[in-house]
Amino acid sequence: MEEITEGVNNVHITAADAHKSNRIQVSNTKKPLFFYVNLAKRYMQQHDEVELSALGMAIATVVTIAEILKNNGLAIEKKITTSTVDVKDESRGRPIQKAKIEILLGKTEKFDELMAAAAEERDVGNGEEQN
Repeated sequence: MEEITEGVNNVHITAADAHKSNRIQVSNTKKPLFFYVNLAKRYMQQHDEVELSALGMAIATVVTIAEILKNNGLAIEKKITTSTVDVKDESRGRPIQKAKIEILLGKTEKFDELMAAAAEERDVGNGEEQN
């Protein structure tokens, strides 16, 4: 048992590892837009910031998610990174380049207040439906 405790105490999480736990890789084919908006809100509650990442055609979806969160007063832009990555194209057998975007969003000062108000609104709405 002491070995396990010692092993846990010796685990070092680098900044890069911690950064990955709050990353959302967005696809514009797998989930609806507001799934990602709500997921980003949850990630910000847990980690104070969230990184939205996308390739190719999903870039527009990531930008839309970021703008929804910003316009609702929930997030501020901390950093935007663009790049190109090589992705292997199975049909052609050679790598192709795809555009990539990463948007790091942080909580606004009013984030917790706005989330609490939204939760309260939902609770009141659910109570009315039951009557």
